[in-house]
Amino acid sequence: MKDWALAGKRALITGGSKGIGLATADEFLSLGAEVLIVARGQAELERVVEERRNAGFSIAGVQADVSTEAGRQAVIEAVRTRWDGLDILVNNAGTNIRRPTVEYTAEEVAHIFAVNFTSAYELTRALYPLLCRGNGAAVVNVASVAGMLDVGSGSPYGATKAAMLQMTRNLAGEWAQDGIRVNAVSPWYTETPLASPVLRDPARLDRILKRTPLARIASAEEVAAAIAFLAMDKASYITGVNLVVDGGMTIKGL
Repeated sequence: MKDWALAGKRALITGGSKGIGLATADEFLSLGAEVLIVARGQAELERVVEERRNAGFSIAGVQADVSTEAGRQAVIEAVRTRWDGLDILVNNAGTNIRRPTVEYTAEEVAHIFAVNFTSAYELTRALYPLLCRGNGAAVVNVASVAGMLDVGSGSPYGATKAAMLQMTRNLAGEWAQDGIRVNAVSPWYTETPLASPVLRDPARLDRILKRTPLARIASAEEVAAAIAFLAMDKASYITGVNLVVDGGMTIKGL
């Protein structure tokens, strides 16, 4: 499988200092890509970048909150400064607040949408000219099975992920003429900081495992492998697809 590689590819990953984003950065680096990761926390970002540079990888970081216009502009400028085109964009930044629908404040709903959907939508639009100059450009949106089914993660979160999936389909059709592929990956519960409050609850973990044919939680590395496949040239005839990484959960009936 020596041709399954990302050598020479320039990749931007949001939410790249932990969880699925960090696992994706490590996967990309191991496959030969140059990687720029985005995160809000400066100290954590610097630690991640330094460790991988010391290991000989080509990686840089930009501290920014992509849910804000100023943060997105900082990312765009960082990409333009580093490269004259962009080959891979992974929209991974995300957050959640879990509670009954009627208990959310308007500010909480707006925050979830800003982080999960608006950040991806506006950043992808803004980076379109750089993607057009990319080499086999690919966008991979990290959605969720919560965008397809009610999994008890809260209605705003599910709505943002459903919007991300529809954005994936629309852009795949619209940008195919520009040679830009757009796909999504939808994980089920994965070992990440975002999911840890749920997975620490024995009763909820038991329900999750009983619903999952493979009877275990995914690792971030397993999701990252799916993202890497969709980003590489081996997937050059795949666009508009939502690749579900769920241990079989979505095919499970009673």
